[in-house]
Amino acid sequence: MKLLLIGFGVVGQGFAEILRDKAAELQQKHNFVAEIIGVVTASTGTLYRSNGLDIPALLEAAQGGSFALYPDQPGLRRGMTAGDMITAGDADVLVEVSPTDLETAQPALDYCHQALDAGLHLVLANKGPVALDYANLQAKARDKGLQMRYEATVMAGTPTMHLAEDALAGCAIRSARGILNGTTNYILTQMETGMSYDEALAQAQELGYAETDPAGDVEGWDAAGKVLILAKALFGGGLRLTDLDVSGITAISATDIAAAKAAGQRYKLIASATPAGGSVKATRLPLDDPLASIGGSTNAITLETDLLGDITLIGAGAGKLETGYALLSDLLAIQRRTSAT
Repeated sequence: MKLLLIGFGVVGQGFAEILRDKAAELQQKHNFVAEIIGVVTASTGTLYRSNGLDIPALLEAAQGGSFALYPDQPGLRRGMTAGDMITAGDADVLVEVSPTDLETAQPALDYCHQALDAGLHLVLANKGPVALDYANLQAKARDKGLQMRYEATVMAGTPTMHLAEDALAGCAIRSARGILNGTTNYILTQMETGMSYDEALAQAQELGYAETDPAGDVEGWDAAGKVLILAKALFGGGLRLTDLDVSGITAISATDIAAAKAAGQRYKLIASATPAGGSVKATRLPLDDPLASIGGSTNAITLETDLLGDITLIGAGAGKLETGYALLSDLLAIQRRTSAT
C-alpha cells in the first residue's frame, strides 16, 4: 500500500514511527506492507519517491527541521506539489494529517477531492474536510469504489467510528454524547482539586495538553468539529457549524465547581449529536453518569442504541502514537475491505 502524507507534524511522525517499529509484525499478522512515497508539508519541505522513502531518514530529517537533511537517493524528487504527487499515479491512499481548518477546510478539502478523482482512498486525521463536506466526499468515494475513513478525527485511536459504523451494525444509534476534548476535561478535573481556572489552564499548557492560544479547546470549537463529524456520519443531514449550540468552560468558576460537588454532581464539557442537531456545553452530571467518572485528559463517548441500550467507550482522545494508530487501523480496514471484494 503506497501512501501520500499531507502534513508531517506530531501525528504524521507518530504514524511513521509505528510503520517503522511494527513493519515485521504487520506483515506477518496482517499481510500488510506500507510505503510512504510522498510527504508534503508547509514548513519542512516536500519529498517524493515512487519506490518508497526511507522512514528512519524521513523522521530524522523532520526532527532536524528540514527535508533538505534527507539524503539523496535514486528516484528522489524534491519540491513537488501535493497535486503533482496525487496525479503522478503511484499512490493508493492519501493520508491527510495537516492542521484542521473548520472554516473552509482548505487546502485539505481540495486535495481530498483531487485524490478521489485520481482513484486514491482517503484516510484523515484532519477534521475539516469530514466536518464540512462529509456527504460529497462519501458520495464521490462510493461512486468510484473507494473508501474514506476518518477514525482519527473524533477520539484519536480509541475506535469510536469503528464501533459506531462496524461493530454496532444492525443497531440504530439514537444519540451520541461524550467528553471529546482532553484539554478541557483536564482543566475541569484540576479545578475540582481546588485550582482556579487560570491555574489549571497554565498547568495544562505546561504539560502540553493546551496550546499557547487555547481558544479552540476551551471555547468548545474543537469538540464542535467532532460533533459535526458524528452527526453527519451517524445521522446524515446538512448540519453546519453555525447550527450548533457551542459554549466552552471559560465561564466556569471555582464557585460553580464547588456548588456542583455539594449537589453530588460534576462539571464536564459534553458534546452531543442527535438526528435533530448538536451542542457543546459545560454540563453538571450526576456522579452515577458514566461520563462523570472520566478524569484528566481522557475522552469518552456514550452511544444510545435501540438494541443494546447505552454503550460507553473510554480511551485516549489525543497523542502521537494514539492518533497515529488510528491512521493504521483505517488502512488495515481498507485492506480488509479491498481484499474481500
